[in-house]
Amino acid sequence: MRHIPGGTFAMGSERFYPEEAPVRRVRVNSFWIDEAPVTNADFARFVAETGHVTSAEIAPDPADYPGMPSELAQPGSAVFEKTLGPVDIGDPSNWWQFRLGADWRHPLGPGSTIDGIETHPVVHVTASDAEAYAAWAGKRLPSEAEWEFAARGGLEGADYAWGDELSPGGQILANTWFGLFPFANQSPHGWQRTSPVRSFPPNGHGLYDMIGNVWEWTADWYAEPKAAAKRKDSCCVSENPRGASKHASRDPASGFARRVVKGGSHLCAANYCRRYRPAARHPETIDTSTSHIGFRCAFSG
Repeated sequence: MRHIPGGTFAMGSERFYPEEAPVRRVRVNSFWIDEAPVTNADFARFVAETGHVTSAEIAPDPADYPGMPSELAQPGSAVFEKTLGPVDIGDPSNWWQFRLGADWRHPLGPGSTIDGIETHPVVHVTASDAEAYAAWAGKRLPSEAEWEFAARGGLEGADYAWGDELSPGGQILANTWFGLFPFANQSPHGWQRTSPVRSFPPNGHGLYDMIGNVWEWTADWYAEPKAAAKRKDSCCVSENPRGASKHASRDPASGFARRVVKGGSHLCAANYCRRYRPAARHPETIDTSTSHIGFRCAFSG
């Protein structure tokens, strides 16, 4: 883990997506955060010791999903698959498949394994799976504010974790999508999906993969920034802010509560999801597991 001294920073951005605005002054206390995302090898040790069964390994209750086809009431998780060509990028069902038998041990579904990718981030974990691991490790999930403060690496107001250019001097500094999403990933580093943690340079706090590779669960329930935050007086600093209540975070369509995920993933692309930035945030329902969401842990002090 790395120790992050407490401090005040400008949280959010007004240059990209509306849910990141407004920029507001925030102070967080000092804390520790994992140097890199939790890996498959890390998670395997946790499961071996505790016998934990992830959400993706448990059949969903059809009562929680009105209209669910009975054949889908089986264990599984969402897996990304490239399309054969251009598609409507407003419809994620073009590239996401709910694949029966997909879970952290079988990231692409039955027949796949984590052999050879032990140092990649664990995926197909829900928020409750991440919290179970954190509790076992004597840690917790970071708040959204802690996560963003750590991801900025000491840079005030920069767009990216390393400055204001995505690829300064042509350097590739994170595992993101190169080319047109979701069919042409011309990745110069060779990774079409996740990459081993620490494959790219750390930020100013010595933290790896804060940008790209996998989205990361935080402890905060999702909400739009409060209207009161639009006051930009330097005297008005929010101390250790937390997200909405669980009830207020519920997704209008599914009714499930949503957590904030941060950092973007290997699927973020210039033509689709420019969320490979510290300020970027996204709501994810807590029952969701996918092939591009993982986590890291934090510790107060």
